[in-house]
Parts: sequence; C-alpha cells; structure tokens
Amino acid sequence: MDNVQLDQVSQFFELFAFQKVFTFAVSIILLVFFVKAIGYFADKIEKAIPARRLLISQIETVISFFSYIFGINFLFFSIIRPPKELLLAAGGSLAVAVGLSLKDLVASIIAGLILLFDRPFHVGDRVSFEGIYGEIKSIGLRAVRLVTLDDNLVTIPNSKFITEAVSSGNAGQLDMMVVVKFYFDLSADIELAKRKLSDVISTSRFVYLKKPIALIVSEELVLGRPVLLLTGKCYVLDVKYEKAIETDIYSRAKKAFEPFPRPRLQEKSEFLFESENMST
Repeated sequence: MDNVQLDQVSQFFELFAFQKVFTFAVSIILLVFFVKAIGYFADKIEKAIPARRLLISQIETVISFFSYIFGINFLFFSIIRPPKELLLAAGGSLAVAVGLSLKDLVASIIAGLILLFDRPFHVGDRVSFEGIYGEIKSIGLRAVRLVTLDDNLVTIPNSKFITEAVSSGNAGQLDMMVVVKFYFDLSADIELAKRKLSDVISTSRFVYLKKPIALIVSEELVLGRPVLLLTGKCYVLDVKYEKAIETDIYSRAKKAFEPFPRPRLQEKSEFLFESENMST
C-alpha cells in the first residue's frame, strides 16, 4: 500500500472518528429539541394571541424548516470538517449515489421549499386534496401533515402537491365561507324563508359579520321531483368553528322553518340539509 492510499485511509478514519460522530449525533438531537421548543412556544403564543394564530403558525413553520436545513449543514461542516480534497474526490460519485437512493426524499425537500415560497396554501388552512379535507398542521422537510375533521392525522409527501390540484378554503385568513342548503316544496313562501334564514345566520355567534351574507334561490330536481333550493352563504369568524356554525344554523333553522311545506319525497320526509366549504 503506497503513501497516497495510506493517507486516504487515515483521512477516512479521522473523518469518522468516534468523538466527531458522537458530537455530531448529540448536536442533531439538540437541534431537534430546539425546533420542538420553537413549536412549543409558538403554541403558547397562539393561545395568548388567538387572532394571530395562523400567522404565528406560518412563521413557526418557516423557522423550523430552515433550522433543519441550515442547522444540519452547519453542524456537519463545523464538526465533521471533511477535507476539501475528499469532498472533491467523492463529490461526483456521492451525488449520484444519494440522487438514486434518496431521490424521493430530495424531491420532497425541494417541493417543501416551493410550497413555502409559492404558498398555494398556508399552515392553518382548510384544504381539500384528493378527497381528503382538513386543516394543514405543518409543512415539514418531507411531508405535509393534515388533520381531518375526524381528528385523523394524514401525512402527504410534499411532492404530491406540486403535481396535483389542491383547494384552500381560507387562503391564510381566519375566516372562511360556509355554504348551507335547504330544500322546500314549490308551494313554500320562499321570500319569508329567506328572511327567516337571514335572521338565523346573522344572529349566530360564530358568523363573521364584517363580510356579507348571501341568499340564493334556485330550482333543482331531487329524486326526480322539482323543489326549491335556498342556499345561504356566510363567513365563519374562525375556521375552527366551521362545524359549530353549521350545527348552529341547521338546528335553529329547523325550528324557524317548521310551518313551511317540505318536499314530499318519502312518507316521513324532513328538511334536506347540505353544506359545503368555499374558498374566500
């Protein structure tokens, strides 16, 4: 074995000396705890200032994302200190090996950067993606975490959002449009129904009155029979009250609409209620 080979072997063992590897591992653990601490304090601030909840979540996501990217690089080059000659010699083959083995991870990291800067949605948004509806809880290095209304945590790779369509219900705002639908018989006094529904919506404790309430009347076929459709559009003051405002409106509207003729679609028919979410 010549002197060049001996030097390369010596550099390799020096590069991965136990003390360096141990220090690097401990530093990575501390970095993870640092990012977790940022999330912990962000949650505390969100509870203290609920009106800025989404903004605080978005700032926390950006800080955490870049803390991992720049923190790992800084720790590697300051603790491991790989020689420039070794980096140049191994750079090409290492890049190919990493590119082949970790191509999905690299693609997700790049996609995460695109999501942070292009911002098709924000942390805290209510989004619909491939039939999944819920709130964006975090945008990480590898994946987006979404919590459904049934409190299920769904993890979706960042790269999926680059190629597939995603709709955001509130686009970074606290308020969001909520749509409620009521069906009536053709003989119903629809003007009176509009006034009653307007009163029900405007007096809800969850409605955001700084944005308009809209009422739309149309005719539709339900089970082959024509009925009147009364659609109410309003804004909930905070997306976390989305289901609460729907429940409040439907519960009180049912009492308000009791005298109204209902579509006789079956022997014991009730009002037909529907709801959906619309982006602002």
